[in-house]
Amino acid sequence: MNSLAWTAPLAFALGVSAAVAQSLGAQSLGTYEGADRMERIVAAAKKEGSLTLYTSFAEKDLPALIKPFETQYGVKVNVWRASSAKVLQRTLAEAAAKRYEVDALHISSPEMEALHRERVLAPVSSPTYRELMPGAVPAHREWVATLLTVWVQAYNTNAVRREELPKSYRDLLDPKWKGKLGIEATDQDWFATVAAEIGGDAGVGFFRDLAAKNGVSLRQGHALLNNLVVSGEVPLALTVYNYMPEQAKRKGAPIDWFAIEPAVARTNAIGVARRARHPAAALLFHEYMIGEAQPLLAPMDYVASNTKVSSPLKGMKIQLIDPATALDEMEKWTKIFNETLGKRGPS
Repeated sequence: MNSLAWTAPLAFALGVSAAVAQSLGAQSLGTYEGADRMERIVAAAKKEGSLTLYTSFAEKDLPALIKPFETQYGVKVNVWRASSAKVLQRTLAEAAAKRYEVDALHISSPEMEALHRERVLAPVSSPTYRELMPGAVPAHREWVATLLTVWVQAYNTNAVRREELPKSYRDLLDPKWKGKLGIEATDQDWFATVAAEIGGDAGVGFFRDLAAKNGVSLRQGHALLNNLVVSGEVPLALTVYNYMPEQAKRKGAPIDWFAIEPAVARTNAIGVARRARHPAAALLFHEYMIGEAQPLLAPMDYVASNTKVSSPLKGMKIQLIDPATALDEMEKWTKIFNETLGKRGPS
């Protein structure tokens, strides 16, 4: 037989074997706990050269987050950005089609928990986990919280005086708030948590009374709701993310915020795809997000999960949503939310 007839297939087979071995070696770094862990991760990530990230992180803040990583490690981050729900949908669709495009994901924790249940994510052990707040790392270790998204109340400073702000949710039943309240149309997990805090069925009853007496305008999108407060169309918004009014306020917009405590918060999390094409680069970005990137979050008004980083909401009482419970009860609370607040009410 001509030597070339078997040399080419053999070379190809050896190349595939080497690639598979390299991939498996990079994947195993996720749970490797040796002293040279980071050195191995960095070296392997530089060989891979890039990663693909699916994220819901605010588009305007992405450059300040991504550029330092790329500069320091020489690893390119290719970003596809959409809502957490759309990232979840795309990731599951690709997994079902055996198209493994994504390496790392950074979205809301309930959606990350859904990916864990679908066996899309890989477990990771990191010494940095010891620095994170309680509840940041689930027992399965397939995602880890990087930041808190805290719902606060925002108001138009031309339409509402600070001294007349409600001190409790029941203060919102005052007739002076009739036709002035707004809420984001998909915040059923906030709704469920506040209802439970008020008293379960009594909490749902409170929201039913609020909608009937004063009306609650549902708006699609937190950024839109924040902008409607700025314009004065919605004088008082019940659910905007803490960083949104703060950033607008610094730019001179007539908006400010406060929080009826306990403020409700949901975590966003980072995870490494189980079938990542660039597992080491994804793992390096995972380590970056819970370590070096944490101080970068505070200037953007995000609440970091690393306890060594100062919080813009220091001293505030915060109630964290449990991602697994939110996922399990989403259908139930979406139905109750829509039935209770789905109609605009008095205007």
